[in-house]
Amino acid sequence: MGNFASDNVTGISPQIMAALATANEGTAMPYGDDAITQGLRDRVAAVFERDCAVFPVATGSAANALALATLVPRYGAVYCHREAHINVDECGAPEFFTGGAKLVALDGPRAKIDAAAVEAAIDGVGDVHRVQPAAVSITQASELGAVYKPEEVSALGELARRHRLALHMDGARFANALVTLGCAPADITWRAGVDVLTLGATKNGALAAEAVIFFDPAKAGAFEFLRKRGGHLFSKMRFVSAQLEAYLTDDHWLENGRHANALAKRLAEGLADLPGIELLNPVEANELFLALPDAVVEGLEARGFRFYSWGKVGEKQVRLVTAFNTRQEDVEAFIDAAVALTGAAVRASA
Repeated sequence: MGNFASDNVTGISPQIMAALATANEGTAMPYGDDAITQGLRDRVAAVFERDCAVFPVATGSAANALALATLVPRYGAVYCHREAHINVDECGAPEFFTGGAKLVALDGPRAKIDAAAVEAAIDGVGDVHRVQPAAVSITQASELGAVYKPEEVSALGELARRHRLALHMDGARFANALVTLGCAPADITWRAGVDVLTLGATKNGALAAEAVIFFDPAKAGAFEFLRKRGGHLFSKMRFVSAQLEAYLTDDHWLENGRHANALAKRLAEGLADLPGIELLNPVEANELFLALPDAVVEGLEARGFRFYSWGKVGEKQVRLVTAFNTRQEDVEAFIDAAVALTGAAVRASA
């Protein structure tokens, strides 16, 4: 193992694999008319404490792009952080599926935006020459591993209501954030003003399963048609829905998130005080961002550990990500290797 490049490097959790095997028995009606998909709606309603419109899809990019396309006109503006996945890593999918809406990139510490930043960016309302404010999109947890607290989401929700904007939450690592906050899922979604959540499961134990959840079913609008047009209405939908059903059953998603978060904290504890290593951000979910000497980076890679360089070229930053099945022994081996390499660097410079 020793692969800390992403939580996408993992396999499938045993519980979800078992659910897929069960779904594989017998026959079922296609295109979401099966019992598993119908039951998923009840499961989501129980978890989020209200009736919702729930649409399974296979990828986070599709979930985000189709959700925004449902809420945002082609002449609309979507306010998001400059580092947001929708702005950096989705190959223009939000712009494509909305028919040309503009992503307005904002700055903020640790890849989070706040209500004041959005308020300052809103302009041109009613001006035919300007894109029209339409939505705010936030990522939970953010691209730099920061978690939005309920009061921060509520402030954005209040601003969105005041300006008649939709509030979208990219929840690719929603479970990791929820574990950190220790609150009810409703407290950081619809109770705080979120209109639509793209709930990720793929990074946290699923094969390929995300859910687009509209907390007011009336706002789902044309999503069903957009999903079909976008190629995400699966004929054998039960296999996507079975993953999500298992994910949300018996707090499996929270157990997986709790494990990943705990090992991220252990990595931080073991690395933060080593000479030449700087922990760049507090660890609030399952990602660490570190500044490391080149010799340490090269030594870790030579020992077979995998991770991504992060930040601008020459900044010597790396990202480590833990997952639902990261092994404790791999974390300890990484720490031990870093201790040895930093000690050797200190001795060499003495």
